[in-house]
Amino acid sequence: QVQLVESGGGLVQAGGSLRLSCAASGRTFSSYAMAWFRQAPGKEREFVAGISWSGDSTYYADSVKGRFTVSRDNAKNTVYLQMNSLKPEDTAVYYCAADRLAKRVGVPSLLRSSYTYWGQGTQVTVSS
Repeated sequence: QVQLVESGGGLVQAGGSLRLSCAASGRTFSSYAMAWFRQAPGKEREFVAGISWSGDSTYYADSVKGRFTVSRDNAKNTVYLQMNSLKPEDTAVYYCAADRLAKRVGVPSLLRSSYTYWGQGTQVTVSS
């Protein structure tokens, strides 16, 4: 069974930064793409950023491009989301997710259905 545990959320002022971490266990972490999604109150869960299994391909939602950076450390079985220049509209619960398909070819999928395992989420609140 795969377990994903997020950490690093919190309260920050607009313009500030946070770094989220997601520690994975239970299968060969380095063979699977990983992604971050977020869900604001009353809204659908949306794709934020993804990174390929090898780490050489990343993809971002337009709303975070240039402000957020996704990375991974396969030796530590951890994926990160560095969030800079945070805005109040970034307020949400952030979830990490693991791809259902090993060594997926191409850019990370934007689809929720592509991800089998999910963390419990970490709250990010950006005050204006």
